[in-house]
Amino acid sequence: MLLLSCSQASPADEDAISSFLNRYFSTWSAKDMTGYSGCFHPKARISFVGASGQMDSQGLTEFIHGQTLGHERSPVPMTEVPTDMKITGDERVAQAAVRWKLTKGRETVTGTDYFTLVKTGEGWKIASLVFYND
Repeated sequence: MLLLSCSQASPADEDAISSFLNRYFSTWSAKDMTGYSGCFHPKARISFVGASGQMDSQGLTEFIHGQTLGHERSPVPMTEVPTDMKITGDERVAQAAVRWKLTKGRETVTGTDYFTLVKTGEGWKIASLVFYND
């Protein structure tokens, strides 16, 4: 019989992952699409889940293009910050559930990002992101 358990990322990895995720949010908020894009593995998939369960999935190029247009077309600056992080995994693969708050002028939107991260020679990268708005 094989028993499997969920493991916490080591403290060093958890710190590195937390720092990585903070960079993910800060590059987006700074409209640094080069830095933001660099957070993703080139083969990453990004999926948005709507309120009734419908899903839209994109590759990295299409997703980054949409994020760039979103910033360019917004009449006010947008910032997104993490409000809570739960990280599990090991030295190769980690998962993180991150609650966030998006501020766009007077409007505030909250939601959750679910990340699957892989450790590469360049550090942690997003392999998969599934997110939704509350």
